[in-house]
Amino acid sequence: MSLTGRRATALRWTLVVALLVAASAVALWPRGDAGPGGQVQQSGSTSGPGAGLRSAPDVAKLRQQAALEPCPTAAVPAGTASATGGAAAASPLAGVQVPCLGDGSTVELAPALAGRPVLLNVWSHTCEPCREELPVLQRYAAEPGAVEVLGVQVDGSPQAGLALLTALGVRMPSVSDPDGELRAALGAPQVLPLTYLVDPSGEARMVNPPVVFRSTAEVGDAVRRLTEAAQR
Repeated sequence: MSLTGRRATALRWTLVVALLVAASAVALWPRGDAGPGGQVQQSGSTSGPGAGLRSAPDVAKLRQQAALEPCPTAAVPAGTASATGGAAAASPLAGVQVPCLGDGSTVELAPALAGRPVLLNVWSHTCEPCREELPVLQRYAAEPGAVEVLGVQVDGSPQAGLALLTALGVRMPSVSDPDGELRAALGAPQVLPLTYLVDPSGEARMVNPPVVFRSTAEVGDAVRRLTEAAQR
């Protein structure tokens, strides 16, 4: 073989070796997104520096940002005989326990709402009319003489609900209904938003037909109508 042929052969082998080395380097390079400081996070990794970048937002942090008002609690200790205790036992909400959206504690609804009128508003973070109505209910609840308003989040994670309330600037107390237990107890239709007035006896009356409140006056009118119906 001539000198030129030997050089050509050596060059080909050099190129082959270089390509093999490059291929090996690519195969061993960790795949994922670059994290802070240029670190690479493995796809689906749940440990190591930067872990949690792909995980759900921290619920505790979202609760702090939302700064919701405290959920209602029973006015009388459990097991104490009282008029409100009798109302709680007769309520369709008796036995229904739901998580408080603001702090994660468990709210036993019947005793927590007994003895006074409370407006329940059922909403979801995917419901566009709910986004319009929630700030109206927040303003209504702040008016003199208004009844207490309790939000009920359905069809979503606590993170989604807290994020929506924070974005809307709504701080009224809210619970979530992850298992649909509250909706079942109310016999709620599959529409949103829904509003109920729970009277001091524990009976729940729905605003029917369901409406989207666009002013505090509309909320006040609905409360008066349902209160009058309860007194007949």
